[in-house]
Parts: sequence; C-alpha cells; structure tokens
Amino acid sequence: MTTIDTATIMVELPDAFDPRWNRLPGIHVDGRRITIDPAEYFFRFESSTWLVSDWELVKAQLLDVDETAESAVEQLALDFIKNHGESTSDAARVLATAYGVYSYLFRKEHLAGLGLPQITADHLRMLREAATLMALNKVELDGHISNVGPCWFFPAATSVVFDLDDATGGMLDEVYHGGWFNEHRRIESIKAHAALGGRLVHGCQPVPDQSGGVVAPYGASMANFRDDLAEFKAGWIEQVYAHRVTAAE
Repeated sequence: MTTIDTATIMVELPDAFDPRWNRLPGIHVDGRRITIDPAEYFFRFESSTWLVSDWELVKAQLLDVDETAESAVEQLALDFIKNHGESTSDAARVLATAYGVYSYLFRKEHLAGLGLPQITADHLRMLREAATLMALNKVELDGHISNVGPCWFFPAATSVVFDLDDATGGMLDEVYHGGWFNEHRRIESIKAHAALGGRLVHGCQPVPDQSGGVVAPYGASMANFRDDLAEFKAGWIEQVYAHRVTAAE
C-alpha cells in the first residue's frame, strides 16, 4: 500500500447507507454518517486533493444546456470545469458532491421507461452508494492512478456489501458505467460528472472482464491509465472478494 498522512474522512449524507459497508476494511457506516480511515480503506492513496464544481451550479447552469454542431457536450463539460472547477482537500465535500451527482443519475423516475425490468429501486440505491464512494478514487493528468479504494472494483465491492451474485453484480456494473445503454443517459452523465471534475472512464470490457472505473480529468492519458490498471487490478480485486460473507457466516 502507498499512503500519505491524512486525517480520518467523515461525512454525513442526506440518506442512510447500508450498514453492510462495514464489511470492508477502513470504512464505518452509522446511518447517514460515513467514516473512512484512508490508511486502511485505500489500496493506494497518494493524493488528498480532488477537483470539484459546485453541484447546485452544475444543475442550474449546465444540465439543461444542449450541445450544438459547434460545441459537443464534452466541450460544454470541459469549459464548465475550466470556469468553475475548484481544487479541494475536503474529502467530505467530494463525497457530498458525488452523492448529489449519483442521486440525480440513478433516480427512480428512470425505472419505468428504460426497458430494464430487472433493475429495481433497491438496485439504484446500491448504485448511488457505491458510486459515491468511488468518487474518492483519482487519476492524474499523466494517467497515473493515484487513489484506489475497493469501490474502484465496482462488481467486487457490491458483491461483498450487498450479497450479490456475479451476474447481478456484473449487471449493475454495466448500468453504472453504461449510461443506461443509450445516448440520452450518456449525455446526462457527462454533464453531471462535471461536478466531479471530469468524465467517467473505465478500464474494462463488458462482463466478465470488469476492472471498475473512475472520474478522470479531461486530457488524462488513457494509455498510461490502462497500463497502470493492468499491473495492480488482479491482486486487489482478489482482496476485495476475500471479504465476501458466506452462507455459513
């Protein structure tokens, strides 16, 4: 593990998280309060700063803006981040921002019209919780992955916490980074992730090669990102799965 000296992270979010998050090392959930010990929680923790934009500002000034032939949605998001992005060392602010983002992206109103009857409101709650914690992961502009927690490996972490089988965990992973499998949701996701300073990228193919993902800054080297991920993913995924609770337990 690579770690830096940092204080315990504590945040109180609008809704209670599943207490089974306590199965993972370094995280304690008590209702709406989440406490994280970075030295125990992260596999790699080299940076305690993140780039964020105010979520209320994103909602007011970006979500309803349409792309044009001259300005694609990615350019809109990049320009917004350039104009409004702030570096913060307040991890609680990152988590609170992320919870706003993912409460919006994984809202219940989507269920009726998505053609995905296997996805339930409870699945959306799982997605909101795991994706919120994922926001503490970080990739640098040179593509180096500086922060890696268990929620990098989305299917593994959700299987441990929510007792999901591999098929269901894989399904949630695809919904998480698949933009609900359509362009409208992808555009919505790009705009919303401006609040977390970048775009959602992932280092995996569809099931079964699942390597999770991160919100990466625009311009980050994806070649270096891929190579860095390939070096560590197998061993750390195995460590996450080791916390699975068996029926006997």
